[in-house]
Amino acid sequence: MNAVVSLARGTDRKETISRALELISDRIRPGKKIVIKPNFVSTLRPLAATHVDAVRAVLDYLRDRHDGPIVVADGASFTDTMEGFRNFGYLPLRDEYGVDLVDLNRDDWVEVEAYDRKFNPTRLRLSRILVESDTIISVTPPKTHDTVIVTLSLKNVIMGGLIRDQSEHSTPGLGRLVSFGLGFIAPPAVRDWPPLQQVKDWINQRMIRSDKLAMHQGFPAINLSLFKLAQRVRPHLSIIDGTVGMEGNGPIMGKGVNLGVVIASTDFLAADTLAAYIMGFRIEEIGYLYYCKLAGMGAGDLSEMEIRGERVEDCVLPFQPHQSYRAQLRWRDDRVKGFVPFELPA
Repeated sequence: MNAVVSLARGTDRKETISRALELISDRIRPGKKIVIKPNFVSTLRPLAATHVDAVRAVLDYLRDRHDGPIVVADGASFTDTMEGFRNFGYLPLRDEYGVDLVDLNRDDWVEVEAYDRKFNPTRLRLSRILVESDTIISVTPPKTHDTVIVTLSLKNVIMGGLIRDQSEHSTPGLGRLVSFGLGFIAPPAVRDWPPLQQVKDWINQRMIRSDKLAMHQGFPAINLSLFKLAQRVRPHLSIIDGTVGMEGNGPIMGKGVNLGVVIASTDFLAADTLAAYIMGFRIEEIGYLYYCKLAGMGAGDLSEMEIRGERVEDCVLPFQPHQSYRAQLRWRDDRVKGFVPFELPA
């Protein structure tokens, strides 16, 4: 059976998301443990984050059908997650909808396996709330990315769910400033240079202690690790709010794109594949999504989808890629063959 994906157009965020959800309402089956996962990679720049009205639209839909507990949860990449809830207007949701706002960085965790830059196994901490939820709803804008080409519904869940240490022994302020500075000012051609990565790893281990940053082990390894973690946690419902997206130097420093499109699906790979296509990218360029396709984790081809709503051709608006786009394509590595349960095309 083909994956069902909705594609809605409009400038009113809440109305467009509501329409996208109604188009696939026959496929949505909320469970008992519902987690809505916005994107707070930045708690300071609204363009880089999930708009609160996108979450309101999802809550309106759910509250008409579900009166049980709902958690809105994320783990910010650099600053305090609660700062994002305050800055982006999420605090009133507690009274409006009776939801809990949770910082995943302060959650209990389970250990999961990922890979370092030499493809040695490494252990990371992943939020227990996400792992044990039976309904994870990813709500995120479509954005270009500095490491994996694009960030959409799957990456939003995995990266937000990895733990960044909040203990008194970590000193994230200076550490993240130095680490972010090294990554941002370095030319794209040397951003994945091993000596530079070793400096960032040392800063992470000694000053920041973030498993989110520990995932960044070079282009081949991070794509493989995202695929590995997708087998433990992934969205049950993906909502990509393209009312406004981000192009260029995302996921934080890019420019806004008035795409005016919302995509929704209970097949995360179908939603991310369609979003990438509309943004002007092919899934074969995006390592972690391509691995998911080869592993049969969802629909990774438009021909495998029943697209309800708008015509795809009417919605395509190619995004300007990140300045390191060409370097990011080096995620293909023959060493990966020993770590995936499928044949890699030549």
